[in-house]
Amino acid sequence: MSSYPTGGPPQRTPQTTTLRQRLADLRGPAVPPRPLDARALAALAANPGCGRRALLDGAGVDKTALAQALGSPAPFGQSQFAIVRGNSFEAKVKGDGGAELLRLVHERLGAGGEPPGPATPVPDLTAAGPEGRAARTALALREATAAGTWTLLDHPMLALEVAGTPAYLEPDAVVVHPDGQWTVVEIKSFPMIDGGADAAKVGAAARQAAVYVLALEKTAEKLPGSTVGHRVVLVCPKDFSNLPTAALVDVRRERAVTRRQLERLTRVEELAAALPEGTCFDPARPAEELTEAVSAVTAAYAPECLAACELAFHCRERARDSDEVTALGRSLRGELGGLTTVEAALAAASGAGRAEDPIAAALHQAARLRAEVLALVPARTSPEATACPC
Repeated sequence: MSSYPTGGPPQRTPQTTTLRQRLADLRGPAVPPRPLDARALAALAANPGCGRRALLDGAGVDKTALAQALGSPAPFGQSQFAIVRGNSFEAKVKGDGGAELLRLVHERLGAGGEPPGPATPVPDLTAAGPEGRAARTALALREATAAGTWTLLDHPMLALEVAGTPAYLEPDAVVVHPDGQWTVVEIKSFPMIDGGADAAKVGAAARQAAVYVLALEKTAEKLPGSTVGHRVVLVCPKDFSNLPTAALVDVRRERAVTRRQLERLTRVEELAAALPEGTCFDPARPAEELTEAVSAVTAAYAPECLAACELAFHCRERARDSDEVTALGRSLRGELGGLTTVEAALAAASGAGRAEDPIAAALHQAARLRAEVLALVPARTSPEATACPC
């Protein structure tokens, strides 16, 4: 059996070799590429318009080291307490051969079929290196599908080709159903209170799970009779306890966005070709040179980047220096249309904008109404405003 679960290593053409050399030059000749993981790919889907992130991730640049070299380090990563709590909860969910986890999956997706047995064996997925683990996972998926039994794969290794190179991804779990369906399981330590959880955290989990679904679909293409569910099972602590509960999350939209963004990564060659000759993102280079190199790639900063990108603080500083409206949020940027700077928006609000521009007219009207309302409110320093209501 090939050590590559998708049938063989990516075919190298002269064009691919030239692109890899170009990306290696951007990264630094002596700097090894940083492999993409599911979190990085999910962040790409969260901000598909950012050419800077697409190029740096496609080239395998270590953005954490780059941000430090630029003088704008990002305090990324979970606290040690959160990591320990998450590991403890995951171990509890997968205890006893994953019996509780399989029960939750059957409860949400079993559709009245035969429930999992009390002692379903968990396949051993250990192997040498990520390629070996991915091949072992593909074999275990094939065997479980052929057996037609509920099977839990604990931390399987999946392969997904990104910009011509394989990225190895490790979901929390994959469950094989008796009918040949495969379901991705995400285990998170944030609580699910009264059947609902924090929308932002669920959205981040959905984007990450969508990456796993895409990778699992690539493996399923090689195994007839298997299908990948578009709904993933999100397992979280119930209310304020440590008891697990589960909910279904439909990731079709996130999967489509992620697929489009991964296809756009083939444009990395175009982004790289547009850079000045000699551009390099090696963190060992002087900060002034790195700042110039990073500025040569267009970015699409938004406040949401602070939770997903290591370069967010650097990009925020540059967006503020340029007076960009995007520094205030994507929704506001969309509403302001052609007004791309804060100065232009304030000018329109004061009446200095173009009268024929409906957005400028609406801003001016809003500013006028606000001024009228404030004129009706007593000044906070007045005796009437500060007097005791009793």
